[in-house]
Amino acid sequence: MHSSPPETRASLILRLRDAADMAAWDEFTEIYAPVVFRLAQGRGLQAVDADDLVQEVLAAVARSIANWLEKEDRGKFRAWLFCIARNTAIDFLTRRKHRSLVTGRDQAKYLEAIAADEDVSSDFDIEYRREVFRWTSDCVREVVSESTWQAFWLTSVEDRSVHDVAEQLGQSVGSNYIARTRVMKRLRQLVKQYEEIGQNEM
Repeated sequence: MHSSPPETRASLILRLRDAADMAAWDEFTEIYAPVVFRLAQGRGLQAVDADDLVQEVLAAVARSIANWLEKEDRGKFRAWLFCIARNTAIDFLTRRKHRSLVTGRDQAKYLEAIAADEDVSSDFDIEYRREVFRWTSDCVREVVSESTWQAFWLTSVEDRSVHDVAEQLGQSVGSNYIARTRVMKRLRQLVKQYEEIGQNEM
């Protein structure tokens, strides 16, 4: 069974100060670890090295979160997390045991490219939103019937005709619309709950 819907990000972030709060860290990791992992792979790291980097980013967050929360001018959490991820990646790649990861390329130029990569910040945000959608989709799918979920997925995600999907699922067109709307409403509610203070993020 999937965990309960995530708390607002503010309350979750505050709980991260407690290293013993495993529920908070599990929730945080469930959303952010795949984001960092996919970005690392997209920048050329193998899966095992990307996984090592994720663990180092999480450790860096654990070490720094309390100090960040004490700052009055701390800015947005996701921007801070992105900076930690990028700085950790640069440190990760400069260590002797990881230098082979950039064999055949000028390491200095490679690291400079990572530091100056304007797209990575945007990619980080995109990957985050994808992960929240995946998480909320898993939550909603567990509490609706499979036919209701398929009515949503086939029409809204795969962009198939409502009439075709209704026929495939043995539904009326009206029932298909209702099922799709029900799922979309639940998804929006979960995303809003997680993002409800996303405008100022602490």
